[in-house]
Amino acid sequence: MTRKRPNYREIIRLHAEELSQNEIARSCGSSKKTVNRVLKLAKEHNINWPLPAEQTNAELAKIFAAPPKASPTHRCLPDFDLIHKELCQNGVNKKLLWTEYLETCRLRGEQGLMYSQFCYYIQQDELRRQATMHFKHKPGEQIEVDWAGDPAHYTDRDTGEKVKTWVFVGVLPYSQYTFAKAYANERQHAWLQAHIDMYNFFGGVSKMLVPDNCSTAVVHRGSSWYTPQVNLSYHELAEHYNTAILPARVRHPKDKPSAEGSVGHISTWIIAALRKRQFLSLNELNAAIAECLDTLNRKPFQKREGCRLDIFEQEEKMYLAPLPIAPYDLADWLSARVQFNYHVQILGMYYSVPFEYIHKTVDVRVTDFAVQVFYQHKRIATHHRLHGPKGQYSTVKEHMPENHQKYLDWNGDRFRSWGASIGPNTEKVVTSILTTYIIEQQGYRSCMGLLQLANKYSSPALEIACEKALQMAQRPTYTIVKNILATQHAKAVKAEQERSKEQHRAHGITRGAAYFRRDS
Repeated sequence: MTRKRPNYREIIRLHAEELSQNEIARSCGSSKKTVNRVLKLAKEHNINWPLPAEQTNAELAKIFAAPPKASPTHRCLPDFDLIHKELCQNGVNKKLLWTEYLETCRLRGEQGLMYSQFCYYIQQDELRRQATMHFKHKPGEQIEVDWAGDPAHYTDRDTGEKVKTWVFVGVLPYSQYTFAKAYANERQHAWLQAHIDMYNFFGGVSKMLVPDNCSTAVVHRGSSWYTPQVNLSYHELAEHYNTAILPARVRHPKDKPSAEGSVGHISTWIIAALRKRQFLSLNELNAAIAECLDTLNRKPFQKREGCRLDIFEQEEKMYLAPLPIAPYDLADWLSARVQFNYHVQILGMYYSVPFEYIHKTVDVRVTDFAVQVFYQHKRIATHHRLHGPKGQYSTVKEHMPENHQKYLDWNGDRFRSWGASIGPNTEKVVTSILTTYIIEQQGYRSCMGLLQLANKYSSPALEIACEKALQMAQRPTYTIVKNILATQHAKAVKAEQERSKEQHRAHGITRGAAYFRRDS
């Protein structure tokens, strides 16, 4: 398994934001040892944030990447989650589990723990499970965010049906000052927009952001529960607002207790309180939520003086970092594989990249107006975003191989004219290909393929193959014609080989019988 390269740029950026090494390690999904090594080398090489745009992770890796070391051998540790479940069953004890554990180690060819060590590790794991850490929050230090569990509803004006909405909750743990707003769904776009609205509501930015371990925040594939990898869209938002993301662990609500508590308050004092009222749009629903939220933030605490709003205004607001001058350009990050025709498919449209990146996996940043393609943090293509019917192509001439560029100015009429110059059957096949697709341009690639076949096999051979293809299929395709030509060529080659053999046999003996006759 290939080890994931640390995000050197992010480590240096968060260090400039004065985060501790533990916080940086948690945010970047790296070990504290790695963070310490990177910061030490950055200091030695006088590398400081902000970094030049051209100084990518690939460039920084030449400085920071440590030489591979042989991994030391360790004794095989037991599966503590499994042991915790097994010990809850009647009759199961540590001695039995240790025996089973040793058998598992033997089958794996690994060395197991002694019984005393086995019991010690289990004891430490149980203490860890029972421990509840108390966090003493500093003003403006972090914001905890989550989706409320219960949906809110409004009524569709046209159909009269109830429409579900999802309520986003953000809370400052120090003052418990809370933000809440309903959104149409829980997808990436709504998640990012909710953060923008939340920061505008608070009027500032905290040093850290603690989200739930949801797919809109964390990449789950190839990511550990304890070292989660933040997805690109969310990371870009954090970089814009100069904050660090520290995702909560899966099924660990105590990692963000303030958000969990506020979700309960929101469910009771807002969602449940509005359950009997009817709203005819999402805007009407959010207006009512804002009224209830203001009441909640002004409600006096039961065990401390003041209310959320008072403590926020008097003790916490001044510690928040100011909002960025430029608004955040809402963008989605997607992953795509470059197709053999040097295009990537994004939301049903096709965008070209330099042909050298064929079969490479790239990252794509999509906004309402632009599509940018990146490979290993380096931008390799930029396009205006296409809108309208799916299947449209945006192709930059410089991205094409030289032998393809000469076909860039071709259109449907020119392909039909070329087909007619070969023969009537070729013209019919070209017309069939162009009319098969909803958008004619989608058939240009197949027509270019026919052009190449004419150059490879000759125009008469292509005309004959097109005639056979029309007999075989109602809508002949480039693949059918190509297979017919390949079969014809193979037969011709085989026939030529047979004729050559026959000629060799016919002329093998040329002296005749008289030459070998002996006089008696």
